[in-house]
Amino acid sequence: MSKPTHVAVIGAGLAGLACARRLREAGMQVAVLEKARGPGGRMTTARGPDWQADLGAQYFTARHPEFVAAVEEWCRQGVAAPWDGRLVRVGAGGVVDVDDGPQRWVGGPRMSAVTRNLAQELDLLPATRVTGITGEPGGWWLQTEEGRSAGAFHAVVVAVPPAQAVPLLQLVAPEFAERAGGVAMRPCWSVVVRVDGEAPDFDAAFVADDTLRWLARDGSKPGRERSDVWIAHAAGAFSEARLEDDAGSVGRDMAERVRSMTGITGPTEILRCHRWRYSQCMAPLDDGYLLAAQQGVGVCGDWCHGSRVEDAWLSGHALAGALVDAGL
Repeated sequence: MSKPTHVAVIGAGLAGLACARRLREAGMQVAVLEKARGPGGRMTTARGPDWQADLGAQYFTARHPEFVAAVEEWCRQGVAAPWDGRLVRVGAGGVVDVDDGPQRWVGGPRMSAVTRNLAQELDLLPATRVTGITGEPGGWWLQTEEGRSAGAFHAVVVAVPPAQAVPLLQLVAPEFAERAGGVAMRPCWSVVVRVDGEAPDFDAAFVADDTLRWLARDGSKPGRERSDVWIAHAAGAFSEARLEDDAGSVGRDMAERVRSMTGITGPTEILRCHRWRYSQCMAPLDDGYLLAAQQGVGVCGDWCHGSRVEDAWLSGHALAGALVDAGL
C-alpha cells in the first residue's frame, strides 16, 4: 500500500486550517506549522482571569453556499452562533442605527472556538516559525527559526500574510513571491477596556473618526458572560502612523477616545492593547488561491480572495480541492 500524500501547511489561521482540514478529510497526512502558541490568527480571543474579548475579527457573514454550509455545521457543533446585537454608526452626526445587512455570526463562546474546532485532529506544531523552504518537488523540507528541519513533504501550502509569504516563496515559487509582494495589508491597533459605570446603550458601532473605526461590547455576543468589557479597533491612518509606538501609549490614547466618543463617565481599565501588523487587505488578488501543481506549492489566504473571514475560508478550502484534484 502506498503511503499517503504528506502536506505541510504553514500558518494556522482560518485559511490554513480550512485547507488542512479538507486535505485531511481527503486522506492526506497534514502537518500545520504555526509561529504563535496556538491556532486562530486574526480570529484570536484575548483572555484574562475574569474577562475575554475577540481581539481581531469581530464577526463574519456568509454568502457563498459552501461557506454557508460550513457555518451551519459550526452552529450545530456549538462553536458558532448568530449575533443580533444593536449595531449603530457613530460620527459627527451622532448615533444612527444600522438596520440593513446580512446576518452576522460569531464564534462561541469566543471567536477562537471556530479555529480551535477546525484544528482538532490535525497535527499542529505551535510556536514553530518557518524561515525557509528547501528541497525539490515531491521532497520539500521546512527550515525553522530554531535551526531544525521538518520534512520531507510532497507539497507545501503557504497560508500567511503576503509580506511573510514572500521570503518563503522566493526560491521555490518566485512568480508567487512577486505577486505576494504586490499585495498591501493595512495594520490595526486594538484595545480592550473594562468600563466602570454607565456605558453606551448600543452593542457595536462602525465609527467615523480619525482614531477609531470600530467599537463593540464583547459581552453582547452569545455565550459571553461579562457586559463591561469593550473592544475598540483603530482607524487605518491612525494605526499606520502609530505602528511602531509603545502599546501602552497607543492604548491610553484609544481608551480616551472611546470615553470621549461614547460619553462614558466612569473609569476605564485597559486590559490589553495589541498591534495587528497585517490586518486588512487593501487590494486582494482575484485568483482565490495560487497553485503550482507540478511543484507542489500552493498559497492561500484572505488576501488571495478578498478581505473578509469568509474569503480566508474559501481560499483555503478551494486550494485544498485543487490539490486533491491534481492528484498529489
